[in-house]
Amino acid sequence: MTLPETLYTASQIRDLDRLATEQYGIPGATLMERAGAAAFQLLRARWPRFRRVVVICGPGNNGGDGYVVARLAKSAGMTTRVLSVGDSGKMQGDAASARNSCQSAGIAIKDFTADLLRGNDVIVDAMLGTGLERGVEGEWRAAIEAVNQAGVPVLAVDLPSGLHADSGRVMGVAVTAQSTMTFMGLKAGLFTGAGREHGGEIFFNDLGVPPDIYGNVPPAAKRLTEKSLLGLLRARPRDMHKGDAGRVLVIGGDRGMSGAARLAGEAAYRAGAGLVLVATHPDHAAQIGAARPELLVYGIATAKELRPLLARADVVAIGPGLGQERWGHWLMGAALESSLPMVVDADALNILAADPQAHKDWIITPHPGEAARLLGMTTGDIQNDRFAAARELVASFGGVCVLKGSGTLVASLYDGMVTVCDRGNPGMASGGMGDVLTGTIAGLRAQGLSTLDAARLGVWVHAAAGDDAAQAGEVGTLASDLFPFLRARLNRLVRHAER
Repeated sequence: MTLPETLYTASQIRDLDRLATEQYGIPGATLMERAGAAAFQLLRARWPRFRRVVVICGPGNNGGDGYVVARLAKSAGMTTRVLSVGDSGKMQGDAASARNSCQSAGIAIKDFTADLLRGNDVIVDAMLGTGLERGVEGEWRAAIEAVNQAGVPVLAVDLPSGLHADSGRVMGVAVTAQSTMTFMGLKAGLFTGAGREHGGEIFFNDLGVPPDIYGNVPPAAKRLTEKSLLGLLRARPRDMHKGDAGRVLVIGGDRGMSGAARLAGEAAYRAGAGLVLVATHPDHAAQIGAARPELLVYGIATAKELRPLLARADVVAIGPGLGQERWGHWLMGAALESSLPMVVDADALNILAADPQAHKDWIITPHPGEAARLLGMTTGDIQNDRFAAARELVASFGGVCVLKGSGTLVASLYDGMVTVCDRGNPGMASGGMGDVLTGTIAGLRAQGLSTLDAARLGVWVHAAAGDDAAQAGEVGTLASDLFPFLRARLNRLVRHAER
């Protein structure tokens, strides 16, 4: 199933729901019936042999969707149990009608207790929807914890209970679902941070609303997709030479960290750069050149020695293995004096955090810890609202920000749109992956892509290559394993663009 590119906040989803009812005349009860039917259809498709289902419903519209699921499951001959959490006496409108219809179908509704989860094949989570804004406590927390400990698959209706719809942070505790069926619009929080773990595989149903409804509500963010990136790379002319593909200068690799600079340099080549120079510590320059002879490696001891290399480069990638000793500070200072486009990563970001400045033509690529140092926050603050953090980084430092992590974000001042990469896997949590990303983005920037396009394409193709490399298993994936897949993915984009 192909998901839409657009992502929305909870408030925007409410706007879409209101427009569907008021402007397009679709009753709320009809939307609820369609939502429940979509969730039930996914349940049957995802677990076709399961016969015993328990649906846990809260008192809001999310619970109303759950009651529709239960009624349809009972009608299909499944053994169906419904458990209620919260004050059902507060139910009103369409949700109350859905509960009454469930009871009329002969389904007994019981108050939630953990022991009633036993003996079921699958749990349907319809407790809390998109309106959650405070920490989960009391009976809600107990119910969510019991669901996570039940040891059976979970289908979340619209959003896993306890997950914040906009940011993807866990509000104290959240259901960990194997699948989520979400409605009307994709919730931004499902695609970054903890949302990727708790949402499981994401499915979408627009509930049959007219397509032009979405023109009334601009999205909060967008997903990076292969389709959205087509055309950024074109087939090369037959008379092309290496100068046409750009020159990247990688600056990094202090003592004991030569591998980082080498990985970034090779990634720049694999991304298509014509020439890659590496400015590294003199102690190991020869070793890097011997390991990858295509790299032009220079042992640089001072900022003065770096300046001739800067004069030859089109793009600078600084940070991999740079360190924070005097050597790293010298080279960072020289790079900042140039007017070259830059990709700034790793220890270059830590140096920047100590002496903040903005640049209109660079791409900073922090992980959450580095982002926290740049903004004077904690890593937890960054992860609690990654979208806000990415926007703040751009506002403070300029250019483009790539906030790495599960659901990497790309934010810029150029168009104001945050894009989200929902590719990548836990196998990529190993040393050197960030260095490969830095080199990839720099190699693309050197070929003439804009700062923003290079960041977006680099992030997506790096994550997609990581998924390709992990087909043999996530455990043990090395950063250098991505190189053949990185090259293959980029050439596939070129071929598709020609069609």
